[in-house]
Amino acid sequence: MKRIALTLAFVAVMPFALSAQQEEAYDYWRPQREMISHGQQAILMCNGLFTGERTLERVFDQELAFLPQPVGTTQGGDYVVDWDREAVAIGASGGTPIMRAAFREGIGCVILSPDQTFEDIDDLPELTMAPPPGDAAEIAWPDGDLVEDISLSPGVDADALQAASDWAFDRESPEQVTLSLMVVHEGRIIHERYAPGVDVTTKTRTWSTAKSIAVTMIGMLVDEGAMSLDEPLGFEWLPEARSPEADPRNDITLRHVLNMSSGLETVDNQGLEYAIGSGLSYWAGASSVDGARSRALTREPGTFWDYENYDTLLGVYAMKLALGDDQTYAEFPRRRLLDRIGMRNTLLSTDRFGDFILSSQVYTNARDLARFGLLYLNGGVWHGERLISEDWIEFTRTPAPATADTGNFYGGQWWLVPDGRDDVPKTAYSTAGNRGQYVIVVPGQDLVIVRRGLDYGRQGFNRWDLAREVLKAFDRVSDDR
Repeated sequence: MKRIALTLAFVAVMPFALSAQQEEAYDYWRPQREMISHGQQAILMCNGLFTGERTLERVFDQELAFLPQPVGTTQGGDYVVDWDREAVAIGASGGTPIMRAAFREGIGCVILSPDQTFEDIDDLPELTMAPPPGDAAEIAWPDGDLVEDISLSPGVDADALQAASDWAFDRESPEQVTLSLMVVHEGRIIHERYAPGVDVTTKTRTWSTAKSIAVTMIGMLVDEGAMSLDEPLGFEWLPEARSPEADPRNDITLRHVLNMSSGLETVDNQGLEYAIGSGLSYWAGASSVDGARSRALTREPGTFWDYENYDTLLGVYAMKLALGDDQTYAEFPRRRLLDRIGMRNTLLSTDRFGDFILSSQVYTNARDLARFGLLYLNGGVWHGERLISEDWIEFTRTPAPATADTGNFYGGQWWLVPDGRDDVPKTAYSTAGNRGQYVIVVPGQDLVIVRRGLDYGRQGFNRWDLAREVLKAFDRVSDDR
């Protein structure tokens, strides 16, 4: 009987213990977020000053306006700009790690790890290649920057084009800051406009427009047969398994990662981008390759669309392995793409291990992005030489199967006009990068539109609205809507 009584007493108190209400509201990632925030400011300041050659005032007013709480002001604070080393350090000793970034020849700024200092800069990667021959100022557009004729084609409404430009620059939201706008029609620049403090030479970050550059180079290797869309990626995953041949991630193909449907664990969404995931390689000095290979499979590949920077970087790593050696990989973007189409102002940055962060970390100007758009508009041909196949362009423009139920808005690292939108041609497609980086290709109108921005806060600049406004100037030109 005593044993029964004790049991009953225990049961009697249990409901009170279970009824206590607890919430997991504490941000366990806060120290990491603060470290990444310092690293992000280090990269943005370093590239703003030494890649974009902008003033400290412009960097604080625009590049850093994106950050919730930037460190310091133009008057000073807990940061150091080392003008001789072309490097930046953010933070002070005693708390959040000091994060440092340094400009490196040929690739722009590289973030160091928290335990590295300016003394480690010489060990960071760089790319020393001779520039393409000739002076761009004396070479005719599109290979160079010599533009003599900016007259409009017959049937193009000058007033409507100017109205579209004003629409892009005169934003109701002060958080939408248009830096540049270019309209290229029939291969010719017919409109080009820059904000104060910005000109033809100004380089800014592409953010995720870089993904469309990455898929172009991957496509070159697929065209050659060095890579395949529908075969497994073919590399080892992390952490290393006792039986790697049984790893379910071996079923992930290049098509899956380029369609943003790898099935791998989410690490850049749900408020985690600036705590874990790609943020560690973008802003904290971690390996982009190791991070990309370290996610678990949570869904069947190809069945769920999830926008993840690391999916792109898995494709880039597969490209590196296909190229075979580090030097070939480092020189490949310039030799096979940038130099071929006159993208002289474009720097593809790497992590400190020399791996291209082609999901975001590219610095360039508006004209180079217009050249890039022209390559696609011309079906992958530049001056009669085929650089990418029409089949590959068709892949990038074909909706990812996993988007079928949500609007068919995404292809292969390019964005598509979503279902239900009928005010722009369905054949149009676009790159898209954070803070408003867009290259819009409209094949039926022989048109490329480039908008560069430094939007901040809620952002919200809509590229398809921009295309709609520009197209009002072409109502009498051929229409494939």
